[in-house]
Amino acid sequence: MFVADWMTREVVTIAPDDSVAHAMHLMRDRKIKHLPVLKDGRLVGVISDRDIKAFAPSKATALDVYEINYLLAKATVKEAMGATLTTTTPEAPVEEAALVMLDGNIGCLPVLKGDALVGIISDRDIFRSLVDITGVRRGGHRICVTVADRAGTVREVTDIVRGNGFHLHGILTSYEGVPEGSRRVVVRTDTAGDFDTLRTDLERVFSFVSIRKG
Repeated sequence: MFVADWMTREVVTIAPDDSVAHAMHLMRDRKIKHLPVLKDGRLVGVISDRDIKAFAPSKATALDVYEINYLLAKATVKEAMGATLTTTTPEAPVEEAALVMLDGNIGCLPVLKGDALVGIISDRDIFRSLVDITGVRRGGHRICVTVADRAGTVREVTDIVRGNGFHLHGILTSYEGVPEGSRRVVVRTDTAGDFDTLRTDLERVFSFVSIRKG
């Protein structure tokens, strides 16, 4: 799956010379946390609710609420927006966008096609893609197995699962929380199949097996 499959296409934007107060009102009214900043149709930055929260105390430490509101009405978006700009493209794999956001502690990525802003992908969009990839919304059972990190082990797990009458909804693997040289395979299935023989067959081959019935 790609960024284009999950990005928001109707993007709310703001100009660099607009007030910070206007940015706050837009975020509140549209229930969003990020606004791409456009100047003459070109992306020049992003302002987030986090940028505004960081900007306000630094400029308004000793001010009362009325003075703060006045300050935010006079301050411009270009003064408060983040200094760095990280973007992605519609063709980028969604997991690569997630990695960039995680490593950079970024809540969203504007999506550019050439110089044109065509969308924005946020942490919420990444969560939606995770829900879809795992198949959790479809319900069913969750089978977790720790396997050796070598070619063919995922196939061994899925062959056993299918051999016991289950249909696969999703397959994920992870290296977190397992011994070196191993990986965890998580399979989500439908509600059919024979659990007793499934567990027996899996435990005969693999050292750790966890099955959560849906």
